[in-house]
Amino acid sequence: MNDKKPIYDLEERTLRFAIAVKEFTKKLPKTNANVVYIQQLIRASASIGANYIEANENLGAKDKKMRMKISRKESKESRFFLRLVDTENIIGLEEERMNLIQEATELMNIFGAVILKLV
Repeated sequence: MNDKKPIYDLEERTLRFAIAVKEFTKKLPKTNANVVYIQQLIRASASIGANYIEANENLGAKDKKMRMKISRKESKESRFFLRLVDTENIIGLEEERMNLIQEATELMNIFGAVILKLV
């Protein structure tokens, strides 16, 4: 997620986040708790972009705002499950997790700002 240049295309950014989460989860220890958290994390991270895409369909202002709120909510959930997964203090995984948490937080803030600007 630490690309040099920022990604301003939010559809592409949410896609990259979901892919990065999927790749991260493949490296995690498969404890009983992690298996459950990983499933939730993958769903939430993919749902961010899926709802953003739906928000951009011409279905009306109320639907757009609702979909943006769902994208924000899924960003929060992704961050939550990223904090829950156990990396067993493996240094590379911890760093990757912190980067993903940062990206989830940024996405959450972006969607929050977009929501405030919607009428």
